[in-house]
Amino acid sequence: MRRQLVAASGSIGLLLLAGVISLWQPSVTPAAPKIPRTIETSGVDFITPAAQQSIERGLAYLAAQQNDDGSFGSGTVFSHNIAVTALSGIALVSAGNTPNRGKYGKSVARALQYIMEHVGPNGFITARDTSPHGPMYDHGFATLFLAEVYGMSPTPDLRDKLALAIKLIINTQNREGGWRYQPVRGEADISATVCQIMALRAARNSGLFVPKDTVDACIQYVQKCQNADGGFRYQLVSGSPSAFPRSSAALVSLYSAGVYEGRAIERGLKYVETYKPSGEVFRQESNYFYGHYYAAQAMWHAGGDHWNAWFPAIRDELLMRQMPDGSWPDSICNEYGTAMACIVLQMPNQYVPIFQR
Repeated sequence: MRRQLVAASGSIGLLLLAGVISLWQPSVTPAAPKIPRTIETSGVDFITPAAQQSIERGLAYLAAQQNDDGSFGSGTVFSHNIAVTALSGIALVSAGNTPNRGKYGKSVARALQYIMEHVGPNGFITARDTSPHGPMYDHGFATLFLAEVYGMSPTPDLRDKLALAIKLIINTQNREGGWRYQPVRGEADISATVCQIMALRAARNSGLFVPKDTVDACIQYVQKCQNADGGFRYQLVSGSPSAFPRSSAALVSLYSAGVYEGRAIERGLKYVETYKPSGEVFRQESNYFYGHYYAAQAMWHAGGDHWNAWFPAIRDELLMRQMPDGSWPDSICNEYGTAMACIVLQMPNQYVPIFQR
């Protein structure tokens, strides 16, 4: 399985890591790296036995909750939701499963098929009446999932559908450089923007063309949203406050666009790190899993002391939050919370190319 995953990861491209080299240079095909089961830094074994047990319980819960049509999501609002399905698929892939291979390979294949069935003629990925927060969230997460499994699966038409989805993102970027809820050149916000730029990065890693102008405009938009305190506001509107979830997302936007260092990164990390889990009291901020999904990625890209301090803290907090049935509850739906928690806990695996350094 490890050899297959290494080959698959190499076939869809790896992150370019030399300093601040732009990811938007011509494609290269580097040698596939060794992908460790866990990562040891300063003697720290990040995925502890307790964490592995927690992950296995979470994945088992997810697989048991998959709907008959291959989708994930429950409740009156988020049942059969595209974004929840994509995130659940990424959580399963993060454990080393690929379509029809691995313990949950069939679940991954069914999720993939569900999303592919909802790619419209223009590339827009959405399911009617299942997108209460805006269909571009569905589209961004779904495109990310398609890009991550591309090269791992012989599924017919996957590349064509992925190319259409990417083209729609490129064509709907607004004049500010971002995206919002609908696939139109209207407003923009940090939250919707990070979904699209991560999808673009994953697709670019997979060998698909993404215009440099699209990425440059996104970088400018995100940097303009940074406040004096180092955090980021939701939109360009002046006076909007910083917040942990959107600031974490903004940092990942910059990393995904190929910005690995600089004042914006340094100030953003300093702001986000004030929200590091303490192990003593749970913060009751809204969008908990959303914020920590992006914060973990930001610290992962920052590496070093940033990651070494952050991951054990969020890992231990997530273990304390897990329910007896293996789920992590969330107001969106328990499948969403569980998928997000499992993705964060498995980030050291590096099985998903977008999470490889």
